[in-house]
Amino acid sequence: MSNGLAVDRTELPFPLVARGKVRDIYDVGDDRLLLVATDRISAFDVVMEEPIPHKGAVLTQITAWWLARLGDLTPNHLITADPDAIQKALPTLKSTRPIWERRSMLVRKANVVPIECVVRGYISGSAWKEYKSHGTLAGEPLPEGLTESARLDPPIFSPATKAEVGEHDENITFDEMKRRIGDELAHELRERSLAIYERGREVAEQAGIIVADTKFEFGTLADGTLVIIDEVLTPDSSRFWPRESYQPGRGQPSLDKQPVRDYLEELVEEGKWDKKAPPPPLPSHVIDATSERYRALFRRLTGFTLDEFPMHDPGAEPEPE
Repeated sequence: MSNGLAVDRTELPFPLVARGKVRDIYDVGDDRLLLVATDRISAFDVVMEEPIPHKGAVLTQITAWWLARLGDLTPNHLITADPDAIQKALPTLKSTRPIWERRSMLVRKANVVPIECVVRGYISGSAWKEYKSHGTLAGEPLPEGLTESARLDPPIFSPATKAEVGEHDENITFDEMKRRIGDELAHELRERSLAIYERGREVAEQAGIIVADTKFEFGTLADGTLVIIDEVLTPDSSRFWPRESYQPGRGQPSLDKQPVRDYLEELVEEGKWDKKAPPPPLPSHVIDATSERYRALFRRLTGFTLDEFPMHDPGAEPEPE
């Protein structure tokens, strides 16, 4: 459904495979899927009732932008995120184009590896809470004397289990990851994840953005090729901080859904919400601020506004001003 600006649910003329927190996934035949990033938003693992305009398009096109810059580090499952190319491949989608365009990726099917490949370049969030209490991350010791938001050199690979909708991912040790998926695959995923993170950190730094941490998902194609799948280095899968305000020893402002989290935290402190479904309604000023935050990040990172972005050529660079 769309209110003209935002899409919170899609009903497209293909079999629905899954409906996640954000994505609706359709089987479009010939070993392909259509991943549609709606404008749904979740916080504290609860999906809000109100969608955030433009959010799905930002997630999709940022992913396409990154994949065009990571091809030498990993193959991926993306066929195209260009609406014209998607419509040409799937003509039956023409009548519903306003619903899915810019927010959809046509991809090859992959068998998902059931591990979240998390890389942390700074200590924050759940990692900081564990370190503060135990001096560890996923039970493994970290150096003494770290402060909140401190940079980690080298970055740390910190795998987690993939949780169902509404559940929390659980940090696990690398040994536990090896036990679950085997030594060879575990080592390959760690090596590839760290390389992608290092590239992402380097590229984002040029735009004044710190990639504090991020998570990747991988899968195998029918021919056995290991590919990165789903979203890559987006504000939903990563913690992005503005470099100009970075200061270790405290929490950092975030370039993503921070207005939603801040508003909800206020309600929790006031005893008006318990971080469980059903969620409270989001006021319009919070929705608008969050939408602007996503679009501003897109412009800052890619150099394009969302409307200007060349979806037919996500590897293109903007003209110098």
